[in-house]
Amino acid sequence: VFFHNALPFVGFGFLDNAIMIAAGTQIELSIGVVLGISTMAGKCCQTQNRLFSCSSSLAGYVEALASRLGLSIPDLTPKQADMWQTRLSAHLGKAIGVTIGCILGMFPLLFFGDEEEKLEEKN
Repeated sequence: VFFHNALPFVGFGFLDNAIMIAAGTQIELSIGVVLGISTMAGKCCQTQNRLFSCSSSLAGYVEALASRLGLSIPDLTPKQADMWQTRLSAHLGKAIGVTIGCILGMFPLLFFGDEEEKLEEKN
């Protein structure tokens, strides 16, 4: 139950964080520079890019890919599915899966260091 819930959320967390970092940085660099707004205001705009994030709609595709890769649904009786241990395992799997996915999804940060240093040198 834990792995059945964790693996799709690793994919979802990865996609969500990678898209949010890449799109948020571009929004901050483009709108922030054009409008001459502060970094804090740019971060506010960056949080608004969730509206443009397509990772939410990709969750179904991640789950479909996980089932194609052989991640089968646990064979539980209705009584087993309703046990508190099963629900706890499912929630822990989702939480740990999305945490691992978000950590892995931070890879775009490896590519943004040079651009920010160049902008600081220009100012």
